[in-house]
Amino acid sequence: MLFKQNTRPETKSADSLPSLKSADSMSGTKLPLPPALAERAAAAAPAPTPGVGPAADESEGGKRLIVGAGIQLKGEITACDRLVVEGQVEVTMNATRTLEIKPSGHFIGSCEVEEAEVSGIYDGDLTVRGRLVVHHNGRVTGKICYGELELERGGQIAGELSVRQRQHSQAATPAQGSASRRNAA
Repeated sequence: MLFKQNTRPETKSADSLPSLKSADSMSGTKLPLPPALAERAAAAAPAPTPGVGPAADESEGGKRLIVGAGIQLKGEITACDRLVVEGQVEVTMNATRTLEIKPSGHFIGSCEVEEAEVSGIYDGDLTVRGRLVVHHNGRVTGKICYGELELERGGQIAGELSVRQRQHSQAATPAQGSASRRNAA
């Protein structure tokens, strides 16, 4: 079968293109789509969504809960690897690795986490085994225990502060030794 090449500029839309079948397409071999149809097929295909599906969960830290802006949540959260707060939550959290409070977020309650990053408001008991980061627009109030603290200029912390025992005991050991030397002298 012979095809005649059109030398005129293309004015037809992709919908009006005739359906062509050749012996190759009948045998299961696919011919490349014309450019107009290829673009249309690519636009219609669903784009991969980051952060969705099992592979994304594994690569981004496992089980993640996002409380969106305008959402209010009350209760207890268990077995969550990462909590992102953009709305308002009044919860107790256990077995959570990371807490992130966005600028619009407000957390009321208590939690114990590996790391916390606060750009919004946190009210309550907070135990951070690793690093607590309070950004310039963040505010943390209550009973706060942390391993490391990073406070940006403008960030606020108020309440009862303490450093986790393992770092506190290491820092206290040299000071106790020097105090006992002074007493001996």
